[in-house]
Amino acid sequence: MSAVEADTPVMEPERDARRWLALTVLLTGAFLPILDFTVVNLALPEIQRSLGASPAALEFVISAYAATYAVFLITGGRLGDLYGRKRMFMIGVAGFTVASVLCGTAGSPGMLIASRILQALAATIMAPQVLASIRVSFPPAEQGRAFALYGATFGLANICGQILGGVLVTAHPLGFTWQAIFLINVPVGLAAFIGALLFLKDSRAAHAQRLDLPGVLLLSLTLGLLVYPLVEGRETGWPHWIVAMLILSPGALALFIRAESRLTNRGGAPLVELALFRERGFLIGLLIATALYMLSAFYLTFAIYLQTGRHLSPLQAGIATLPYAVGYFAASLVSAPVMRRLGPRALTIGFALQVAGFGTAALAASGVLPGGELTGTLEWGLACAGIGFGTVMPSIIAAVIGGIDPRHAGLASGIMISTFQIASALGVAIIGGVFYGVLGAGGTSADYAHAFTIALGCNVALLALGGILSLWLPKLPFAACARPR
Repeated sequence: MSAVEADTPVMEPERDARRWLALTVLLTGAFLPILDFTVVNLALPEIQRSLGASPAALEFVISAYAATYAVFLITGGRLGDLYGRKRMFMIGVAGFTVASVLCGTAGSPGMLIASRILQALAATIMAPQVLASIRVSFPPAEQGRAFALYGATFGLANICGQILGGVLVTAHPLGFTWQAIFLINVPVGLAAFIGALLFLKDSRAAHAQRLDLPGVLLLSLTLGLLVYPLVEGRETGWPHWIVAMLILSPGALALFIRAESRLTNRGGAPLVELALFRERGFLIGLLIATALYMLSAFYLTFAIYLQTGRHLSPLQAGIATLPYAVGYFAASLVSAPVMRRLGPRALTIGFALQVAGFGTAALAASGVLPGGELTGTLEWGLACAGIGFGTVMPSIIAAVIGGIDPRHAGLASGIMISTFQIASALGVAIIGGVFYGVLGAGGTSADYAHAFTIALGCNVALLALGGILSLWLPKLPFAACARPR
């Protein structure tokens, strides 16, 4: 069997001194999709002025990327299992770079939207290979540190997205305005492509078979019927056709499961190995990830509370989130030894810190506790919550990915990241709806503070549920990360 056909790279990971250089390349691939998801928000006014885009077109610049990214991640992960993770990573990086050029040179809203969809498709090929390659390229004793750096990359991408977008649009590098946020990807993408060529070891599932195209179609239909309404529903006022899509999604899921089961029974290679969901750690980990990532509603409601309710500028609002972002980034860097020492209890403690931190922030914003003027209590609450999130994020990745058979590393990674995206859309749709429902026609600072407090209270309840679920996680993935070599 050739090296690329095995479930592990050519060289044993513990003897491959270049694996950490390879990790730098992989983390660049994880960084780019998250950066592009956040950075574009700050450029929307310039895009509207430059291209004459309507409000609906502006929304679709964001939502087309988000929906496409969520829908095709599982397929992208499976492609890596079947055809080689290095190959798919490089194709994804190349496609993402080309699509970024198309975005940066778009002359109309339609061209920009089409380029964003292409960018998201490339990201779905690139992103799942990162976690999958970590899973098969690093020995168990090092996986905890590698997953922690992966989690820190998410935090760094969010921080850079908040800051870099404003800097690039304001500074007009080489005469560009909004175009710079896309064109900056070109040198980064070229560096990642060359780095992948030099440092990545290829791997794939043994005895790879052809891609299950009916499964791809049915799963894409299922996720499309679910994700698109979640992304677009609130903005469009939940018309009947959007609601109908949501109602049809469980039926499409049932058809997909039936088709995959039949293919498995015939000895074929399904797109999704349904047996994965019978593994306790995998299933509970996905439920915990859903509770965790519905926290995306916090970014929405906090920004509206600060900018509309408190009349802060976008820059001031971005600075106000720094205690959370810095806590998240710092905790991610030290989460590996915490996981090794505490095992799945690291998750429980991380959730407890988030409950305490966000609970404190909500009480400060409502005036129950002093320090709601973006100093003191509120600031410390956000920092505590950020530390908790930075502890949980790498731990949940280890819980879901660490115990999976390397043959299905790409599939599991795609499911994991897709779960993050779907949970994010769920959080914005449901908890964002609670925020606007409580706010009603109110326009005072107190009204916004009350709506923000209630919405954040919903997130606190979900985080408490995540902490409870973490008590049922098996110890295997964490023990594997700690096992000496």
